[in-house]
Amino acid sequence: MKMADLKRRASIFAALSDPTRLGIVDLLTLGDLSSTDIQLTLGVKSNLVAHHIRVLEKAGVLSRSRSEFDRRRSYVRLQPEAFDALTPRALAVPDRVVFVCTANSARSQLAEAMWRAESEIPVASAGMQPAAAINAGAVDVAERHGIAIDPAKSPRLLSDVLAETDLVITVCDNAHERMGGRDDLHWSIPDPAPLGTPEAFERAFGLIAQRIKALSSRLVAPA
Repeated sequence: MKMADLKRRASIFAALSDPTRLGIVDLLTLGDLSSTDIQLTLGVKSNLVAHHIRVLEKAGVLSRSRSEFDRRRSYVRLQPEAFDALTPRALAVPDRVVFVCTANSARSQLAEAMWRAESEIPVASAGMQPAAAINAGAVDVAERHGIAIDPAKSPRLLSDVLAETDLVITVCDNAHERMGGRDDLHWSIPDPAPLGTPEAFERAFGLIAQRIKALSSRLVAPA
């Protein structure tokens, strides 16, 4: 992540932090406007409109051009590429995503099944200390959401699964801390197993689903 890119994003966010400037941007999403148009629509004094336009222009959010009819009048328009810069950078596509928890019986199994339904990038899951079987609560919550987990599938040991080119995501604090930085990402998902209730598994499912949607949208499998 380049500091220059972060400074660029920060300058745009700062320019958009003022309510009047945000109002100007909202208007410009519909069409190009003159300073007078903005003044009349927002009920803001002309000197303030000029100030806010300068701030947005300096941040690269908008640009100005002279009217072809009346060369004394200028129009301001949005620079769409400025908003592209607000999103976090894209991530390199891994060969495979591997989700890791302690027992590979609930959270990592859910994450694996959910990822498979969301993305074409290969996926696997594993545990630091694999359990004897997959937790029935994980199977049930997945089924309620239309996602299949084979209850006959055996949890797997991390060392038997892991490859050098994997993107490793720990979904429990125990696995993250035991890996000592060897994971690439960590999602702190509370363990639903101790409570064992449908509500606990629903909460875990929801938290994992949010993270998977956010990450998968930044990864595109090669064609």
